[in-house]
Amino acid sequence: MELLRRGPMTVDQLAAALQLTRTAVQAQLATLQRDDLIEQKGTRRGASKPARTYGVTMQAELLFSRAYIPILTELIHVLAQRMSAPEFDAIMHEVGRRAMAGRAPAPRGPLRERVITASSLLNDLGGLSEVDEEDGLYIIRSHGCPLAAATAEHPEACNALESILSEFVGSQVTKCCDRYNRERCCFEIGRPASDAIQVQH
Repeated sequence: MELLRRGPMTVDQLAAALQLTRTAVQAQLATLQRDDLIEQKGTRRGASKPARTYGVTMQAELLFSRAYIPILTELIHVLAQRMSAPEFDAIMHEVGRRAMAGRAPAPRGPLRERVITASSLLNDLGGLSEVDEEDGLYIIRSHGCPLAAATAEHPEACNALESILSEFVGSQVTKCCDRYNRERCCFEIGRPASDAIQVQH
């Protein structure tokens, strides 16, 4: 991965640099491609036929970077200081809505199934969540917060997650986060009457 971050390379170039066989390199490349960490970047002229070149994906660059969390956290601090509370709330909701633009369409089916899928989405974003049912509500509870670096000082940052889940579920989602001791996500989703009848049956 470090070699490929420097620039696209062929299998032969990687094998020579790492002192491995072509077969060993190809096996590693197949695994990295499956995990969306490298991709084919093009071809290079070879001795007998063009050779494929490989490079890292944007997903891999994100995994290597340690700059996003501190810089974006400071950006949230600056926005919170320069904006009124209603403006900051609205901005974070808009961030969440835009984050869902271009993603796969929201799941269909009963609300319960959509909520369970939304819980999985929260886990993909770094949560560790479960779905409960209480007093006619579905509740997504996480044992942590994907935005803890920001929400510790600016709870309004959670509005982004609230909007992401609302867009995904296709129903109103309201945050009920636990900030005692440490940040824990909590989101309530109201159950329509038709879904309540299905659950009773």
